[in-house]
Amino acid sequence: MRPYLFTIAPVLLLAACASAPVPPATAPTPAQFKEAGLWQEGSASNAATIPDDWWTLFQDPVLNDLEARLVVGNENLKSLVAQVAAARAAVAASYSARLPTLSVGLDGTRSSSANSTNRSTAVRDPNNNVSLSGNASWEIDLWGRLAQATTGAQASLQASVDDLAAARLSAQATLAQTYFSMRTADAQMVVLERSVAAYQRSLDLTQFRYSGGVAGRVDVLQAQTQLKAAQAQLAEAVAQRQILEHAIAVLLGVPPSALALERNAAVPQAPLVPQMLPTTLLERRPDIAAAQRRVAAAYAQIGVAHAAYFPSLILSAGGGYQNNSLNNLISAPNLFWSLGASVAQAIFDGGQRRLASAQAQSAADQATSTYRQTVLTALQEVEDNLILAAQLQQETQLQRESLEAAQRTLEITLDQYRAGTVSYLNVVIAQNTALTSENSLLSTQNRQLAAVNILLKNIAGRWEPDNPDAAKAKKETKVE
Repeated sequence: MRPYLFTIAPVLLLAACASAPVPPATAPTPAQFKEAGLWQEGSASNAATIPDDWWTLFQDPVLNDLEARLVVGNENLKSLVAQVAAARAAVAASYSARLPTLSVGLDGTRSSSANSTNRSTAVRDPNNNVSLSGNASWEIDLWGRLAQATTGAQASLQASVDDLAAARLSAQATLAQTYFSMRTADAQMVVLERSVAAYQRSLDLTQFRYSGGVAGRVDVLQAQTQLKAAQAQLAEAVAQRQILEHAIAVLLGVPPSALALERNAAVPQAPLVPQMLPTTLLERRPDIAAAQRRVAAAYAQIGVAHAAYFPSLILSAGGGYQNNSLNNLISAPNLFWSLGASVAQAIFDGGQRRLASAQAQSAADQATSTYRQTVLTALQEVEDNLILAAQLQQETQLQRESLEAAQRTLEITLDQYRAGTVSYLNVVIAQNTALTSENSLLSTQNRQLAAVNILLKNIAGRWEPDNPDAAKAKKETKVE
């Protein structure tokens, strides 16, 4: 075996020269968000999972039921589940590539050949050849090429898992916002139906006064115009409500005709955003985790490309039995075997290895920039919705006060019109102001719900950091 030692020794010495590149450090994040005031630094969190049932903060049982149906029926999530399964298979394949390969075969041939001389050509008698053999080979991963491939496959698998979590979180947030918009449309329909009824009473009153010669024809036309405009807005609200219900059905993975949600004018209340909101909550965002995993996978591919510069070492062994018939095939006289090692090194490849290494490095640079941009975008999204949630909470209160004033003004104006002290134009203006104020309040509430909902999505769940001990206990309870 000493000749093999001379063959393998230079290869073993080169192994020390091969090393895998190290990915860059994670992108830094500030200790607290810019929009201070109420937003202060909170405690750190090492959570890496999205809290379950984060949408229950809105305290709506119908929404809870829809969210439970979403994760079961959504077709986009099913597609990503299949993608995770494919990535898991790729990891298993990378592990199997590091193991020896073994093959067995049973061959049987019958052959004959001509024996040529100067004077004549004679045909030899046919010969039989039967062999039962086995062969094994194993590539020694001296430079870590196969190990780096496995590392990259594992990182890609985790990125696929994070993609699934990000898609699920996005679908849950989209469903919640669509549901809030539908409930807002329900409330607008109630407001418009009430307005239509009130406008119809005003028209009847104006026509009565016109018949008595107290009001003019212009007052009747104004009342009719106002009534028709409100009826048109009601028709638009009905259509918008149906479209939103169809969108919810598609998110659940069912045909629009298979979903019918009862009307409910009670718009959910947005939960109050806590005063402390740490930036460490971003650590559990799946899109950031997926981008970071892709950086690791890209740098693993650099290691694979670098390992191609070094020779490959393959150990092989073979053996079996060979005879001219099956009789007594497996016997000592028919035994044959072989052992060997081969070292191969590419001398000229037209620059393919250099180009592959350059491509791997460029892909790693791109993945790193994408990861850093993902972190920056996440910080911006949280900052934007922090300020929106705070301002819309104040705006909602102001809209309520405006609506109360408009409704009181309408009551006074109607009394004055019945007494004949003001024209019907004053009534129209007061009614339009009250309707506009009520619609504005509903619109502001919907925007506030959207801001809080998106903020919850941006921090991947609830405000409070997860308790690792509680999460562990919950997991163990599920297992039992």
